[in-house]
Amino acid sequence: MIIRIVKMTFHPNEVVNFLKIFNSSKEYIRNMEGCTHLELLNDINTSNIFFTYSHWLTENDLNNYRKSELFKSVWGKTKILFAAKAEAWSVKSLDLKR
Repeated sequence: MIIRIVKMTFHPNEVVNFLKIFNSSKEYIRNMEGCTHLELLNDINTSNIFFTYSHWLTENDLNNYRKSELFKSVWGKTKILFAAKAEAWSVKSLDLKR
């Protein structure tokens, strides 16, 4: 499983616009092949910093999403709202549960 974390800092006056974009596309993203989890997190101290936290069965599934028309559309609308360049990490869990 791949965990994808994306940090996004928005212009404060664009937060409402971002939330509209996220809320209108989240179910489509969740229904992409290989996506098993998607949530939006908000920094507790800086209200215009958000993180998407998603789980993907394989790196190929994540890459297929990133090449999809859905991603291009959502990312195109989202990135113009940024106050700073987005940061992204693909990680795996080392906390193996029984």
